[in-house]
Amino acid sequence: MLDSIIAQGAVRTGRVLLRPSILFALATLAVHLLACGGYGFFRDELYFIVCGQRPAWGYVDQPPLVPLVAQLMWSISGGSLPIFRLAPAILMSVTVALTAEFTGGLGGGRFAQALAGLCMFGAGIFLADGTLLTTDVFQALTWLGCSWCIVRLAETGNEKWWLGFGAMVAVSVWSKYLVGFYVIGLAVGILATPLRRTLLKPWLWLGALLAAVIVFPNLLWQYQHGWPFVEIGKAGVEGKNVALSLQAYLGQQVLLLGPVAAPVWILGLWSFGIKPKLPAYRVFAIAWVVIIALAVLLHGKSYYATPIYPVLIAGGAAWIETVWRRPAVRAIYTSLLAAASLVVAPLTVPLLPVAIFVDYQRALRVAPSTGEHQKLGELPQYYADMFGWREMAEKVAAVYNALAPSDQAKAVFFGRNYGEAAAIDIFGRPLGLPPAVSGHNNYYLWGTEGHDGSVVIVLGDSPASLRAAYRDVRAAGTIDSPYAMPYETNLTIYVARGLKVPFDWSKIKHYE
Repeated sequence: MLDSIIAQGAVRTGRVLLRPSILFALATLAVHLLACGGYGFFRDELYFIVCGQRPAWGYVDQPPLVPLVAQLMWSISGGSLPIFRLAPAILMSVTVALTAEFTGGLGGGRFAQALAGLCMFGAGIFLADGTLLTTDVFQALTWLGCSWCIVRLAETGNEKWWLGFGAMVAVSVWSKYLVGFYVIGLAVGILATPLRRTLLKPWLWLGALLAAVIVFPNLLWQYQHGWPFVEIGKAGVEGKNVALSLQAYLGQQVLLLGPVAAPVWILGLWSFGIKPKLPAYRVFAIAWVVIIALAVLLHGKSYYATPIYPVLIAGGAAWIETVWRRPAVRAIYTSLLAAASLVVAPLTVPLLPVAIFVDYQRALRVAPSTGEHQKLGELPQYYADMFGWREMAEKVAAVYNALAPSDQAKAVFFGRNYGEAAAIDIFGRPLGLPPAVSGHNNYYLWGTEGHDGSVVIVLGDSPASLRAAYRDVRAAGTIDSPYAMPYETNLTIYVARGLKVPFDWSKIKHYE
């Protein structure tokens, strides 16, 4: 009897482990565990740790969830990059698994679920999102959760699913405001599909109320500080971000998800929009159209639309399974997908030594890229912003520690941006440096840290602007990290003393 129970349990466990969702989640986790210690801490990761060390209901440029997670992982890891990045690796593995399960919820069988899992596993944008602990790591997961609630509502008619939808929107808002695009898109879709009948019932409005209650502390913080995130968005629209045409933006979608995988999500878009299993499913196709339109009109970055693609991939995989019935066709296409994922992985996950990566990039004739108006070196900004921070902090600390005690008592490092300031706060504080100051984003709100600006240490390539404000400006060292962003390397470390004009912190503000 006992042997029979154990045998049955072993069979059930084996079946669970062989589910496409579990297999591709484990594969995703394995890739990230292999690479999560590569290169170094990313600029935004350092900033999020510092934000998490100063907990608040909000920050100038993001909600509080990711900073809190970043600080938690920093505390747990003891500074170990592989342990710190376990959080995004696990979250993306869960996203891959739930995409495969969502495919099953749409009626997809084992092949469809495996196809969806493989598309997610090999998509460059999702490989990247699983590498870094940034605000993007929750987006695909939470948008998928929202979509699952809508599917269950459409299939069961149970209006209480709007409560789950509202809670999931709130979680997404706590990590990044980007879900607002999806909510707007879904709102248009609801009006254009049979889901509009739910507007006459209380549950949708109760779900909206639940979301509002959960996110209220963050919205109140934004209101109390003059809606700084609106100012951040305005900076992106007015010149920080590269403005893409509709054609260019759609081309970026193909590249971000992978050209070989494009037929899956495109067919998902078609199946939801033209041949939906249920009329309510058209809401997803309509939402995609609205999101793309908003991103193009507002000069959004190319990845702003990507959290909706797990839904489209699931829909496409489920539809393909009903059409591509020949084993040979399925085998050829999945083999191409697997091969493409192997090619793409080093471009988005730090698997290769950096010098080999540069050669690999050149061999593929892939030019470094960025979604902002920035000069690039040999690396894309995504990788370049992982280099130089610790070395910067060490050299600034050496300059600070060489100052006379009277100057040390007044001196502070002034970061031109939050990356420089955060690098000093994370890597420089153990070397004796005081907290850094900066006018960039939330550092502006944290103020001067008690310093009067009479002695500052700053990075730059020209002392002219410093000499306009200080009587004594001296070069004290250099920063040279060949793989860092060009504007963060080949810089001089200056020490400036003797203010010529009164110090006015209000003029330091720099939101973007």
